[in-house]
Amino acid sequence: MFKPRNLFGGFMKPKNPHSLDHLKYLYSVLSKNQTVTDGNRSLLVETLRSIAEILIWGDQNDSSVFDFFLERNMLSFFLKIMNQKCGSYVCVQLLQTLNILFENIRNETSIYYLLSNNHVNAIIVHKFDFSDEEVMAYYISFLKTLSFRLNKHTIHFFYNEHTNDFPLYTEAIKFFNHSESMVRIAVRTLTLNVYRTEEESMLKFVIDKTAVPYFSNLVWFIGNHILDMDACVREDTDHRSLGRLKDLAAEHLDHLHYLNDILCLHIEPLNAVLTDHLLKRLLIPLYIFSLGRRSQKDGNKKSEDMKPHVSRISALFLLCQIFLIVTHKPLVRVLAWIIFCGNTDIFTEKGAAKVSLYSQGKSVLMKPRFAAPHVTLEKSLKEEIEREEADDDESATSGSLYEDSLGLPDLPVPTMTWQENPHNLSITDEEKEKRLQESGQIGGSAGENVSEGPEIADGQTGGDTRQDFSLENRPFLEGIFQVMSCEENDYMALFGLCLLYAIQQNAGIGSELLEGVFIPSPQGESKGFYNVKLMEKLLHILLASCQYGSKIRLITLEIATMLIKSLVINPEGRSFLSDTHFAQIEGIREESTLLLRNYYKSEEIFLDMFEDEYRAVIQPPTRIDYVMSDACLLLPPTGTPLSGIDFTKRLPCGEVERARRSIRTFFFLRRLSLQVQGLREDKLPLSNTDSLIQVQDVLDLNNSDLVAVNVTNRDNTKQRRYLVVDVYQIILVEPDFSRLGWGVATFAGFLQDLDVLTDKDDSRCLHVTVHRPGGSGISAGSRLPLLSASFTFDDHIRCMAARQRLTKGRTKARQRKMHQIAQLLELPGNVGPSCPSPPSLNLHSLRKEAAAQRRGRSSSGVSSGHSSPRNGPGTGTTSSPAYRPLFSMAGKVPGAAALLREQSLSTAERQNIDPQALNRSTTATATTAAVGASGVNEPSRTRSSSRPRKSSSREGPGLGPGLGAVPRETSRRSHPSRRSSSSATSCRESNCHHEKESVALTEYRTSTTNRGNAPTQASSPRGDGSPHSTLLSTPKKPISGQEHTNL
Repeated sequence: MFKPRNLFGGFMKPKNPHSLDHLKYLYSVLSKNQTVTDGNRSLLVETLRSIAEILIWGDQNDSSVFDFFLERNMLSFFLKIMNQKCGSYVCVQLLQTLNILFENIRNETSIYYLLSNNHVNAIIVHKFDFSDEEVMAYYISFLKTLSFRLNKHTIHFFYNEHTNDFPLYTEAIKFFNHSESMVRIAVRTLTLNVYRTEEESMLKFVIDKTAVPYFSNLVWFIGNHILDMDACVREDTDHRSLGRLKDLAAEHLDHLHYLNDILCLHIEPLNAVLTDHLLKRLLIPLYIFSLGRRSQKDGNKKSEDMKPHVSRISALFLLCQIFLIVTHKPLVRVLAWIIFCGNTDIFTEKGAAKVSLYSQGKSVLMKPRFAAPHVTLEKSLKEEIEREEADDDESATSGSLYEDSLGLPDLPVPTMTWQENPHNLSITDEEKEKRLQESGQIGGSAGENVSEGPEIADGQTGGDTRQDFSLENRPFLEGIFQVMSCEENDYMALFGLCLLYAIQQNAGIGSELLEGVFIPSPQGESKGFYNVKLMEKLLHILLASCQYGSKIRLITLEIATMLIKSLVINPEGRSFLSDTHFAQIEGIREESTLLLRNYYKSEEIFLDMFEDEYRAVIQPPTRIDYVMSDACLLLPPTGTPLSGIDFTKRLPCGEVERARRSIRTFFFLRRLSLQVQGLREDKLPLSNTDSLIQVQDVLDLNNSDLVAVNVTNRDNTKQRRYLVVDVYQIILVEPDFSRLGWGVATFAGFLQDLDVLTDKDDSRCLHVTVHRPGGSGISAGSRLPLLSASFTFDDHIRCMAARQRLTKGRTKARQRKMHQIAQLLELPGNVGPSCPSPPSLNLHSLRKEAAAQRRGRSSSGVSSGHSSPRNGPGTGTTSSPAYRPLFSMAGKVPGAAALLREQSLSTAERQNIDPQALNRSTTATATTAAVGASGVNEPSRTRSSSRPRKSSSREGPGLGPGLGAVPRETSRRSHPSRRSSSSATSCRESNCHHEKESVALTEYRTSTTNRGNAPTQASSPRGDGSPHSTLLSTPKKPISGQEHTNL
């Protein structure tokens, strides 16, 4: 009947902490301990923590708990505790309890009860000890949590319209420049939540009473932060302060995104104040002034009081960030007009009058100046709030005037302020009329007097564009063009390119302004013009990147190609590039090809690099905003990978990275050339993905070379599979039981990425590893391979055969791809991995010269139906290109003497030398060639120009899958005697040298006679068709035994 009480007269602590009785117990504790002492401090902290816990539980389960909290007005105890000097220990727990309550309570009615009685506002304005970091953190977190509860209904609990009091906002913005980044971020979040609240009276208070003080101090704080960042850039030349520079750049990007978030709320009066302060207090006096500072003369009185400035590299970086992030039209259009058409008068009061056309109507006409506010933000807020109502009416009128002027940015900005008014200049009337015509042309229809697309395609617009565009009286645009010269490196050129590209792609800039400087707008209509001077700068950068030891980084080259494409290719994909500039691009592409030829080698790493770089190039285009967010670009370019900078953003280090850079440069310029021509890439990638075998493909394996194998994976699972070696792939299949002779692919990988090792302990086992594409060679590292297993065959013979097939298949696959690369680089046909040595090239060139001379002597008697050694039977033309030998010592290579002897025998034949001597010479020549060709590993499809014959029977599918014929350009020559029968082959292996010669000659002539599709007998130089007219004449009947004995 009676509730238990403790010895001190209070309630006993209930066993269930989640109950109404427990809250009553906590209330009794607070009632008895309203004065904070050292003895009860820990008890109060635990009580506050338990109150938050029980209230959150009651909000979700028992409403009577929250009703009891409100009936007893327990929130008033919080105020009593705070008003005492309780120390940070109790204050932190109190703020934490309030933060937990407002963050977790879901019932709106409960929120309204908590916000009533103005207790929360009293807690907000309480003077906490903010020197304690923990108190500061919980206080600002509490304010941010309250801002998320703002809406049309709750805003009246925080903003008092009658007293012009909004403590949640005014107290929070005082910490906008706090030393802790977490506090600054919370303040930005809170202000955005306030601005998003659609309450007219509250927004009017914010705009009229707090906008000017807050934005003026915010702009000054951002400017000082920029000066610190620029000082770090100037002092750090060896990348020692890169970490601090990255922090400063990241903080600056946060500032810009915060400003853009405010502008994107489209609160026009608020945007007017912010735009005016940004232009007159930051962008013009600091950014633009620093950009054109070198162009000004020493002692210029117009800018003598504008001492704060940053380096040009920092100014380009900052302006680029503005156009990449901000899209507010009144801001970006005025800033772009100043860069394109403005001059140094913009720093005077006269220039400020032009800027005020696009800012707040009642703004004071004073020249732009980067200076600190006269009073602090706290004092300024106090003065603004205490101002009389008359000033409020004036501020409202000012806002309405701005709204009337909002239509100005939609007009062509260059039409209003392209130049100074000619009527105010002391020039002749003709010059005034000329300037007025130019101003009307640029402002109204920039593209009317410019030639259309077909004329530009014919190269007829370069002269007109040069006459219409000039950098005179444009110091800021001229400064951007100057940094794109790349005299030493691309340090500043990269930022100049990014700035122009960002201005062109900014959605807030109108097409009229861009077309005024002959830069096509992506949002405008398709027009056939572009800035010729800008194009020449870009082509100069492209050409400089193709030189050996170039200082142009890959990221600069990529952005330059992106800018070129945005200038000359319209949205329909049509190019308006002139013939002159197209010829220069083709010449630059050839330069990149020649540069890459220096790194064309037969080593495996070149192929791996080539394919890795191609995979990197086909990725989505680089985003400029991601590039410009990297602070390492603000420091001078470095060439060491120890800096941790990405490869595309630094200079190459060593021959391997130079080769990678040359490959990437080749890809960029090749893609640019194809896109300008409107063509599609048809030679890359090297492997056609459509023709490759995929997993689960059903294959016809009839008449295929299959090897049964037991595959043991890393997890020791064993599977019975059949090994198939394709042209480019290694395939493991399992039988398809639904159809006999068919199989299902369970694994497919590239042969070129294959590693095969024999097992020392088991002769039937091979350790096979197939790397991922790009996972072998230079990119090997953390990537797991596609396959890493042990192959166990039935016996060691099959194991050796499989190993040989895999090894040869890998070699052939890599050779084919190297041949494809040689075609891309337009290398001579026989330069490739299969013939890497210079003597082979010399012998080949010597044979071609001899064949060319022979064809020239016999051209009069060759009929149209005769075969050509290059074109095959049935063709009468020769399409083999002339080949210039790389070396001059052609007569001092193996096999050259035999070829010279053939030439001497041909000369002796024309001089009627004895046929028997001729036959002996022919036999000796054939023997020499056979011996010289015995070291050749690969049969050739091509015919020697002096001995036309069919392709070898060893070529093609007969070698097994993946071991087919080598392409014509990469194979070596072999003598026809190697295609003799098996008996002749055994004779050549005997010790009788003369018998070997005779049998080789006999078999060769016999096989030539019996060959059904043998080439037609070559005509004699005399035209009589006699058997002895040429060394390659075919006898009309086989040689008898007696004739063979005579030989």
